[in-house]
Amino acid sequence: MSAGVAATLVTSVTAAADPSLLLPMQSGSVGDPVFGVLLWLLEQWYWLMDWTYYLTNLEMVSPRYRFMHRAILVGLCVGVMAPLIGTFLVHRQLALIGDALAHTGFAGVAVGLFLNAVLDLGVSPYLTAVVVAMIAALFIELISEVTDAYNDVSMAIVLSTGFALGTTLISLNAGGLAVGVNQFLFGNLSTVSPQSAAILLVLFAVIVGTVALTRNQLLYVTFDETAAAVSGISVNWYNRVMVMLTAMVVVGAMQIMGVILVAAMLVVPVAGATQVSRSFSESLVVSVVLAELAVLLGIAVAFYAGVTAGGIIVLVAVGIYVCAVALGKIQSARGDRGTPDMGSIEVDTVDVGAGAGDD
Repeated sequence: MSAGVAATLVTSVTAAADPSLLLPMQSGSVGDPVFGVLLWLLEQWYWLMDWTYYLTNLEMVSPRYRFMHRAILVGLCVGVMAPLIGTFLVHRQLALIGDALAHTGFAGVAVGLFLNAVLDLGVSPYLTAVVVAMIAALFIELISEVTDAYNDVSMAIVLSTGFALGTTLISLNAGGLAVGVNQFLFGNLSTVSPQSAAILLVLFAVIVGTVALTRNQLLYVTFDETAAAVSGISVNWYNRVMVMLTAMVVVGAMQIMGVILVAAMLVVPVAGATQVSRSFSESLVVSVVLAELAVLLGIAVAFYAGVTAGGIIVLVAVGIYVCAVALGKIQSARGDRGTPDMGSIEVDTVDVGAGAGDD
């Protein structure tokens, strides 16, 4: 079956269920078959949410609120991606890189909106945000390598440059450009479109797949760059991989968290997990659980209370962190484990010597 026929069949199925799903596919671009598959997966998610509604009668998963179905899907993906990358960042003392890339991601959104207004390209602002954030991530590493500046210096330079670019483009009125920036600054559940959800699914697959394939090397570089370099691992290469994955997470989470709060999901669940975990792998799993709990509770409160989702998610995550600290202190008092801190997590025993070097 040709790609064109397959795309037509997928288009017919999705149109029957929800005509709004066709919006990303009307351009006739080469990527239509790929979007068709992603939107088919999104339709299966709708079906699962419909069954959840029939079983639980929860209003926020009602078939009337397709935007909530997409917001929950995005939240669940972010709840995996953010701590998955954040665990490596926290232990490398790069927690603030999320802020820098979030502000450059905002610049990417501004670039997309500007190009759409002036050139009528019809490109998703979140797609341009991914590209700009990844370029900024590479610049952070490049500045550190070329100038021998500390990472916080390069992050500060990229952060200020990115936000300056974004505000400049938004302030321009070329081509009648008018932008409501609140949804990008603070996040908005109702603005998660089928197209942005599909982009998030691609980012999710790339991030999880990359970490699964390079976990040992990333772990080695995180805890001992010198030993990793001696063993033949290209430290600079894996540093670039890490910052680019961070850029993807930041842009994906921006949809519901906003620029201002997106970095919290990279740090807060991981910080809570380190209080009750004994190993890196345990910390990774616990941080994902805590992040998912914060996302689901935050989205629910935001829906029923009518407040901004990003702020509630962060507040819930901070509350969970406080509980984790208290639990860690109780464990220490009972002698179950030593007093936890960011550097107390034991590194898992991994075989990074065999096959660790680059070809």
